[in-house]
Amino acid sequence: MAERRTAALAATAGPVPALKGKYAAEVLSYARGVVDGSIIAGEDRVLGCARFLRMLTDPRYEARSRDADFVISIIESSFRHRQGEKLDATPLRNTPFLLEPWQKYVIYGMLLFWYPGTNERVVKEAFIFIPRKNGKTILVSALAWALSILQRASGSVVYVVGAALKQAMETFENWDYNLEHVQYPDKRAAMADGWEIHDNNMEHAISHADLAGGSVSLNALASNPDGQDSFNCNIVIADEVHAYKSPKQYNILKDATKAYTNKLVIAITTAGDDGTSFCAQRLTYCRRVLREKYDNENLFAFICCADEDEKGNVDILDPIQHQKANPSYGVTIRPADIMNDAQQANDDPQQRKNFLAKSLNIFTAQVKAYFQIATFRWSNAKAGEALGIDPDWTLEEKIRHVLTLPVKWYGGADLSKLHDLTAAVLHGTYKGIDICLPHAWFPVVAARIKADQDNIPLFGWKDDGWLDLCNAPTNNHADVVKWFDARRKQGFKIRQVGHDRKFCREYFIGMKAAGFTVVDQPQYHYKKSEGFRRIEEKALNGAFYYFGSEAYEYCVQNVAAVEKTDDMIQYEKLEENRRIDIFDADVFATVRMLEDLERSGKAGTWFGEKG
Repeated sequence: MAERRTAALAATAGPVPALKGKYAAEVLSYARGVVDGSIIAGEDRVLGCARFLRMLTDPRYEARSRDADFVISIIESSFRHRQGEKLDATPLRNTPFLLEPWQKYVIYGMLLFWYPGTNERVVKEAFIFIPRKNGKTILVSALAWALSILQRASGSVVYVVGAALKQAMETFENWDYNLEHVQYPDKRAAMADGWEIHDNNMEHAISHADLAGGSVSLNALASNPDGQDSFNCNIVIADEVHAYKSPKQYNILKDATKAYTNKLVIAITTAGDDGTSFCAQRLTYCRRVLREKYDNENLFAFICCADEDEKGNVDILDPIQHQKANPSYGVTIRPADIMNDAQQANDDPQQRKNFLAKSLNIFTAQVKAYFQIATFRWSNAKAGEALGIDPDWTLEEKIRHVLTLPVKWYGGADLSKLHDLTAAVLHGTYKGIDICLPHAWFPVVAARIKADQDNIPLFGWKDDGWLDLCNAPTNNHADVVKWFDARRKQGFKIRQVGHDRKFCREYFIGMKAAGFTVVDQPQYHYKKSEGFRRIEEKALNGAFYYFGSEAYEYCVQNVAAVEKTDDMIQYEKLEENRRIDIFDADVFATVRMLEDLERSGKAGTWFGEKG
């Protein structure tokens, strides 16, 4: 964390140009406070604020505070609380919604930057990741209200889309309350002034056809990826994205804004319990943008969560972590309450997952998931360092380095029947560290459908070099043979490849014809248990390296396992639409390695190698 903060400070060294605006001084003070540590914040929030300050000095952008100031002023002057209490129990109902500094910063982050000499804003998408009870729902309601008025000259159409209708209705009820009780004495007065209010089984919407020279339409609804293809709007707020079942739900909403230049898609959510979900993958992407791994100037990210250690652990009893995760700590988050919840979570394991996800904003594994992915990521980093591998190297640079090591490699494959994920790996060991190089294939014809339906990031894997899209309706076993052959020519000394010959006999014949030693390896769980336990033990000890493959991580997170007698383990995928093929192929390769080492008398101990 200290290294990240130092890097952030260095990146923003030097004077920030004067920023004019009603709320500019407060926003700048907040961003600088987060970066210099005077405001307690997690690593992601620090990096986000550092990025914001850098953009102020970037000649590619022009800072204009007019729209951000307008939105903040509209919210604070015309939007009121419908319910709630202050920390001292003072009722909030019918009191003005006064934005916290972090909320003003978020609005500035989305609306401040413009392309010089144009009327086009830079930011088109936002990802706001905050725990529960930080004022998310009223912020969503007020943002939608104010943004619709801001964009009224373009005929603004705003959709707030919850994963469930109940969540979206919270927003609608806030609009309805403010229109009927704050702006007007009752519904009839509002309608007499041109407002239309629809609250029935068909729709929950508020609109005005002629509002100060423009029109506004606010709509609250539940996500329905099969019935929202005809959307046309300029502003979308996707609420509780962690509950979205597939990227299609988000992408349909994003596509609905394409007719507008100054469009804005805001995803706002807490964490969940599925590390392979669309939301978790979106969070990973946004983190990479903040760390400048990806360049996306059109994205604004505000990520608030506790900081995990290298093994993915967090001290849930530390009030500093509570503050890092909760930007409204001491305002809407009562310190005594969150500490009480933390104590219960610490004492009662069944409460821990919910506290981590909803109060500290840490994604947790599903209850049935066997592995914690943080363990594998920690192991990959530690083992990579021990092997002398720079994490910033490209995949091919990492492979070239590994090829300088005296390693014997063992192959494994998991072949799909027709048009699903096919996987192959090479597995070897060097001075107590196990190394796995994975690869996968998927038919291009089915790829886009399966990527949406089953939430598999196939195209990202392809871009990163972990997957090939086969130009055919089904997988071709010959591609797997070619991959092993190409790796052998590259310098991998492949000693054996394990395979259950009752699956795709053509592949078995092809591998034999290519000169590989293919060993028949039936899928008995008592045999696979040894490979499973080997991978588990190496990961727990920080001695398992898999080149940081996101495809491998995806499969690991989908493994469900049941302990059997005599330390045996039987595993399967969590759900029908999940995939574990790459992990399964690695288990095959690991078993092959262990059996060959045992026969050759070089096995050493069960969990380690000599030399």
